[in-house]
Amino acid sequence: MTVNRQELEKYLNTFLKADAFRDCCPNGLQIQGREEISLVVTGVTASLELIQAAADLGADAIMVHHGLFWRGDPQGIRGMLYHRVAPLIRAGISLFAYHLPLDAHPDLGNNVLLARELEIIQDGWCDDDSPFPMVGLGHLPEEMTLGALVSRTDRILDHHSEFIGSPGTPVRTVAWCTGAASEYLPLAAERGADVFITGEAPERAVHMSRELGVSLITAGHHCTETLGIRALGEHVALQFATQVRFLNFPNNF
Repeated sequence: MTVNRQELEKYLNTFLKADAFRDCCPNGLQIQGREEISLVVTGVTASLELIQAAADLGADAIMVHHGLFWRGDPQGIRGMLYHRVAPLIRAGISLFAYHLPLDAHPDLGNNVLLARELEIIQDGWCDDDSPFPMVGLGHLPEEMTLGALVSRTDRILDHHSEFIGSPGTPVRTVAWCTGAASEYLPLAAERGADVFITGEAPERAVHMSRELGVSLITAGHHCTETLGIRALGEHVALQFATQVRFLNFPNNF
């Protein structure tokens, strides 16, 4: 079945509360394509590789977590951005992007789903004073070593994690935030976390982890954020009986 582009846009914006977020990018429809949509491709990032693959499949729309436009980027559609935008327009493909709204969603958000995948029992949020909390706080069903948690995380997410801390350190209380969120390490320490899991981290996070006494696992920005967009696609398929296909182009970062 098909869904009208405007109907899909309205539904997604409402479902994800897109207008309520102060974000570093526009959330919602970034590139307008054809009116009727029968095939939606989902993926983490609006890379040229994903766009070309979607065009080859005859997709009418693409939904991603990381879109094309970010605060501070140069103005003008040229260079790399042009080569991403041009095939969308030529093929009449709409591009929808949802960044923080997809991280924070209480049912389909990256952070809620990461906890489920890693079998973390969620107790609440480190940032529970936020209208849209995203830094999870919970515990493992039983204490394990940091090394064992890293191994399990890598197996589940198909990733090779970097970590700070001794592999033999016992861990039970876990804080986490997908993507690039090492700035929440102090908050995780305040809330008593033994270990903080995120996607990627800058060099300064090494020192923060050691000095705060909180082990750190970087499980991949991409790998920790496949969950929300895939779940959103499955939700759209059920909601509109529209064909949806998730395309994954793995990277270890």
